[in-house]
Amino acid sequence: MRQIKIGTIIGVAEAPEKIPKLAALGFECFEVSGWEHKDNAFLGDALKRVKEAADRTGTEISAVGYYGNPLDPGAGSEQALECVRAAIDNVHLLGTDLFTGFAGRVVDRPIEESIPVFGKVWGELAKRAESLGVRIGFENCDMDGDWRLGGWNIAYNPASWEMMFNEVTSDSVGLEWEPCHQMVQLIDPIPELRKWVKKVFHVHGKDATIAWDVIRDYGIKSNRAFSWHRTPGFGDSNWADIITILRMGGYQGNIDIEGFHDPVYRGELEWSGQVVGLEYLKRCRGGDAIKL
Repeated sequence: MRQIKIGTIIGVAEAPEKIPKLAALGFECFEVSGWEHKDNAFLGDALKRVKEAADRTGTEISAVGYYGNPLDPGAGSEQALECVRAAIDNVHLLGTDLFTGFAGRVVDRPIEESIPVFGKVWGELAKRAESLGVRIGFENCDMDGDWRLGGWNIAYNPASWEMMFNEVTSDSVGLEWEPCHQMVQLIDPIPELRKWVKKVFHVHGKDATIAWDVIRDYGIKSNRAFSWHRTPGFGDSNWADIITILRMGGYQGNIDIEGFHDPVYRGELEWSGQVVGLEYLKRCRGGDAIKL
């Protein structure tokens, strides 16, 4: 069975400098990512420099992530599409076959109105990806949207996943999943993962803490916070269970910590928290195979 590697997410531009430092701390792999349409210039030669840094340190690139909105012209969809196409075309430069990002959204309209646009845009992108042997994984973040309104991503809820995967039926299209984004919707991530594991292409290492006492006293629509995004090891999930489900489902990817969200381990404590999360996830996945 292939060992799941544990890493973190870093920006494309900073990756060549950061990979050696993070490899020395024990990180085994990296998702390299860009945001909106700002980083398109980094999706060519810069990827070769990233691959050189990974090769020198014996680490692995899990995926190329690009997070924009390719569905709504008012949100700069043409620029976002340019970036998505470039990333899909260039993932091979990093020795991976996986592109990840947001599905996009028709801004501030119900999700049903995004589905035909999703089918047209991502149907074409899926064919492009298939021709290059590339897979596409949609992150499950709501980006503060809901079913009626939002500006970034429809791929945050299993009801929308069902609609999306009925619209684009390619086996090359799946999910970039993490429990956090489901837990803050009060979805139990464990049975969800069992149901959807075959569609999970990449996993973000991010957890959540749910304050059930606040929910019991105030519900979920008051001015009281009832959930927090957490680094693995500090949240409510048992990642040994998550990794067990992934392995039993035949998962072949890695887990990359999505940092810079934890309310405690942030700022000068950011990398202290991520290293704790790294070691925690390594314990949950177990060690390498031992032969006697």
